Amino acid sequence: MIRILSVATMLTALACAPSAQASPGCDAAGLMNAVGAVSSGTSAWLASHPAAQDAINSANESTIQSYFVGHQDEWKQLQGIADPLRSMRQSCPQQVSPSDVARLFDAMAS
Repeated sequence: MIRILSVATMLTALACAPSAQASPGCDAAGLMNAVGAVSSGTSAWLASHPAAQDAINSANESTIQSYFVGHQDEWKQLQGIADPLRSMRQSCPQQVSPSDVARLFDAMAS
């Protein structure tokens, strides 16, 4: 029951973030669509870039940063994959943080 309440609370927060009238796609469904596209694109990209995946799997921020400093073209590719979220952040009046999305997924997975 607590997890269901957490999901309901999170969805309400996503849907009711301050805005006079949400722009099309600036709602929980639009956010999840953007997250899904970025997640799928990132997954495919990592599968085809094993060295980058190894750096990220290290979970060491210094290793990850060093890798991408040395591989700027790959960083730009990842930034391109993230464009749907960047566009949403720039065009939607409500702001949803990565931690909000993570809490939603955590609540849904429990």
